[in-house]
Amino acid sequence: MVGTKTNERPGTRAVARHIRVSASKAREVLDLIRGKSYGSAAEILEFSERAVSTVVAKCLDSAVANAEHNDGIAAEELYVTACYADVGPTLKRWRPRARGRATRILKRTCHITIIVDRYTDSELDAIRERAAARGRAGSSVQAAEARRRRVERSRVAEEAAEAAEAVETPDGDTPEAVDGSVEPDPTDVETVDVDATPDDVDVDADTATDHVDADVDESTETPEENA
Repeated sequence: MVGTKTNERPGTRAVARHIRVSASKAREVLDLIRGKSYGSAAEILEFSERAVSTVVAKCLDSAVANAEHNDGIAAEELYVTACYADVGPTLKRWRPRARGRATRILKRTCHITIIVDRYTDSELDAIRERAAARGRAGSSVQAAEARRRRVERSRVAEEAAEAAEAVETPDGDTPEAVDGSVEPDPTDVETVDVDATPDDVDVDADTATDHVDADVDESTETPEENA
């Protein structure tokens, strides 16, 4: 019997691509959260000593945010149905060695995929009963509240930054940029006679030529004539 294909698994997913860590190292962390609730998985990733745990935690939060925003599922009702790491492109580098030789360095990358889905109604009832018996909220509820507080803080910080930019530049653009034109300088504008006829233009040209000829004659006078 053929199982469900990887890209056809139900649920809401998030993918982190081109992570600078090998797929084998990422799989060791993903094996810890597979099948866990959102709260339990967040706690495991928070206290894990693996460097890739930070990236996996961000991918998990992204998957939960997609489920809340796109599918309308509360974060407290989600769990990790599937998570896997695929091999990405390998960066090839070289290290010089003795006798003019070189050794290849392979820098591995991977693509991390996390799929979350909603618990069934019976499973949710059992989880709520266990939480009520302990007398405190479950880990999923606490993780969801912590994530919502982080999102709210980031939104407030973003709004404060936008308000600060608006105070520094109240108009946003200069008057020239708003109107799309620049006022001309009165000193650079030439006076043009609108009522002038073609004959008047020819007369003015002839007059200018006479003035030029007179200046040339005066400059070519001999010294005897000047005496």
